[in-house]
Amino acid sequence: MSSSRRITLKELARHLGVSTASVSNAFNRPDQLSHALRERILAEARRLGYRGPDAKARSLRTGRSQIVAVLLAESLTYSLNDAVASELLSGIAEVLDAHGHTLLLLSGRQNAAQVPGSSSIADGFIAYGLMPPSLMVSADVPAQRPLVAVDFSPEGYPAVHIDNEPASYAIADHALKSPPLRPAIISLRLTEQPCNGRVTEAHTQLPPEQTITRSRLIGFHRALAEHGIDPAGVPMWNIEENTFEVCAPVIEAILDSPDDERPDLLLCMSDRIALTALTLAERRGLRIPEDLRITGFDGIAEGQYRAPRLTTVRQDSTEKGRIAARMILGLTPSADSLVATELMIGESCP
Repeated sequence: MSSSRRITLKELARHLGVSTASVSNAFNRPDQLSHALRERILAEARRLGYRGPDAKARSLRTGRSQIVAVLLAESLTYSLNDAVASELLSGIAEVLDAHGHTLLLLSGRQNAAQVPGSSSIADGFIAYGLMPPSLMVSADVPAQRPLVAVDFSPEGYPAVHIDNEPASYAIADHALKSPPLRPAIISLRLTEQPCNGRVTEAHTQLPPEQTITRSRLIGFHRALAEHGIDPAGVPMWNIEENTFEVCAPVIEAILDSPDDERPDLLLCMSDRIALTALTLAERRGLRIPEDLRITGFDGIAEGQYRAPRLTTVRQDSTEKGRIAARMILGLTPSADSLVATELMIGESCP
């Protein structure tokens, strides 16, 4: 082989006595080959300076880039730091890696003008979270390309959800077996207009297809009604972003209420909200669970490794990512999918 030019895929295949498909699969679809054959191909490729199939040529030849775009409702920084979002991305990446595809991340917080050029190269799309309509429009997803939604339900596309309503009912039903005097709810992204504080009748709630919060609220309200508590009389606060910094001012105001007004049960729609409440309550000398019982939702590791351990609902976000990725790659049928959850009883609400 001449060292003055790059060896081609066909030449490497001929040199090894294997098909061109086997060489391509060694780089792009390792699951299609035995471990021994793949290692032999890769070792010889390294020795001869072959770096893999030309992605541009392959894209022109097949009309496919082997890129899957994930449209994130939040910023990239938030999504990578958030435990639930990062688990979902891990599940997506696991499947894409195993089948020779690349992950492209797009944020709903980007300037809309940045999205079309980036998204046009993707073979398929996974949209995650409370998706701004402007991003869905700007992405200009071609009708012939697949899209799977996670945690919301755009019309005409398959969606991956957890059993939000029954899971919320189950945790509220557990908490209400010890009757509270002043139950309260802290929701996440419930209102059409930004609201980081008390929810009133003046606020318009987002439709159920746009936010999982509505399903969780239905579950809470069903449990309250079955325990003889009028849901309309239970105060509710809303959190705009699932971070300590955004949660803290709202929860501080709740905990600093007079003793006869301060809730003795907080039904929180995320673990981050619940953990913020736990931290701020402890700083104020409130006893958990004697003075205040708290429930979360998500089952993130942080809530299970601290004391008191958080009572929560565990959702398998990694599996949600795997399911969405398998659909995009055509490995499983594109159809609505519901993932079961697990009630986890901790010391914050025994």
